Amino acid sequence: MSEGPRVLFIDDDAALRRLAQRALQRRGYRVELAASGLEGLRMAEAGCFDLAAVDHFMPELDGLGTLERLRALPSPPPVVYVTGAEESRIAVAALKAGAVDYIVKTVGDDFFDLLDSTFRQALAAVTLRREKVRAEAELQASNEQLQAMLREVNHRVANSLQLVSSFVRLQAQALSDPAARQALEDTQQRITAIGQVHKRLYNSKDVDTVDMHDYLTALATELEQTWSTANSPRTVAVSAEPLRLPTDRAVSVGIIVTELVSNACKYAYAEGQAGEVRIGLSAEGEADFRLTVEDDGRGIRPGEDPKGTGLGTLLIAAMAKGLRSEVSVEPGRSGVSATLIAQR
Repeated sequence: MSEGPRVLFIDDDAALRRLAQRALQRRGYRVELAASGLEGLRMAEAGCFDLAAVDHFMPELDGLGTLERLRALPSPPPVVYVTGAEESRIAVAALKAGAVDYIVKTVGDDFFDLLDSTFRQALAAVTLRREKVRAEAELQASNEQLQAMLREVNHRVANSLQLVSSFVRLQAQALSDPAARQALEDTQQRITAIGQVHKRLYNSKDVDTVDMHDYLTALATELEQTWSTANSPRTVAVSAEPLRLPTDRAVSVGIIVTELVSNACKYAYAEGQAGEVRIGLSAEGEADFRLTVEDDGRGIRPGEDPKGTGLGTLLIAAMAKGLRSEVSVEPGRSGVSATLIAQR
């Protein structure tokens, strides 16, 4: 008996209170009685109850008023509303006020059996609710821990890629063969493109997707600094909508942009000529996005052999295939425009 749920039974009918106490104690509850709503409130404020039963018709403070003030306590017990009136409006009002259930008084043990059943359902519902809250809190804590771990991983990957990029740059500077030096510089730019993705991820609360506006802007700055010289200045401009892409797709876009911008900076403009390369990213319908890289340079002349080793072209094709798309190139009278349309 002493280990059963602790119940506060509030009713102004002294005979019913005594009957309820005996009947509920036989059913395993610890029962304390209150003769009014105000007395019940004082007892609830002073102690901790697993359940409360509140009568509707009481002087001074009726059941709805008592229920409202019980619900305002810091740790309110679940309340079963009890009344002798079979009026649906009372039931609705009690449930709206926060009662977990509602029963009508009757004579005999049937009433206490029903009260016992209602109490047990209420306790089960409370236990389930508490378990749900606990599970959600644990899941949230686990998710936050995983997010922190992923940010740390991305931070370490970004640092490692930066270190590799620096090694490659130093190696390129030590080479005398122009072709070998150019190949390493191109490799360094590809590493930078990937590293920028991880940098975005560890600086963001969202470790699953990349803000493409921020990413392309940072990448454009890196590319401009790489290919621009005092004699042949290059400007890389970005016009990108604030789209977010999954990490792997962001990497693919970054590699494509790096190859296209690098080619434009190297081959679109003559030595000693200033030039601009423009990167555009926009939504194309609800599910697709459009990527463009264009310049105002010399264009592609009919029959002209492609410049470079061809590795960049292969990389662009491979990355575009991963996006279930392809890059189309449109030579114009002035400059070249490369376009890719893919799904977000």
